[in-house]
Amino acid sequence: MSRKQFNLTRISLLTFIKELDEETVDAQSTYFNNTIRWHIGHVLVTNEKFFFMYPKKSTNIPAKYADLFGSGTKPADWTEAAPTLDVLIKELEEQQNRINEFNDLFWKSNVSIKVPFGSIETYSDLLIMLSNHEAEHLGKIKAMHQVVTSNEYE
Repeated sequence: MSRKQFNLTRISLLTFIKELDEETVDAQSTYFNNTIRWHIGHVLVTNEKFFFMYPKKSTNIPAKYADLFGSGTKPADWTEAAPTLDVLIKELEEQQNRINEFNDLFWKSNVSIKVPFGSIETYSDLLIMLSNHEAEHLGKIKAMHQVVTSNEYE
């Protein structure tokens, strides 16, 4: 069940962001402390961190993404260019495939990672939590899109 939830959320995210452009994903509204690009990258980095031990063990995405999209970061502090929207989309799709390749035994196994909230015992539980996290960021992305494409955008 958790994989269905994850795939539904990830497909919803990908479907929405594939309609965006580079200018929109970098628009910085005074109402938000981050951009749409940051939220997209943050979803990627967070799932990579919990499932593939990024940046210590994972080489699936560049290590510099932790400095760009990790918790507590923001585009105003970036000292190098962030990846393009097309690159982030490709990496999200590849990550989705990698997550879906885990077998049933993996999903039932105990998590050795401490999470900030919730009762997380198995990797299946972790996927539910991360799907919720991703859905929350998708909601923020949609709200930000509405603001930055409105006539009142500053």
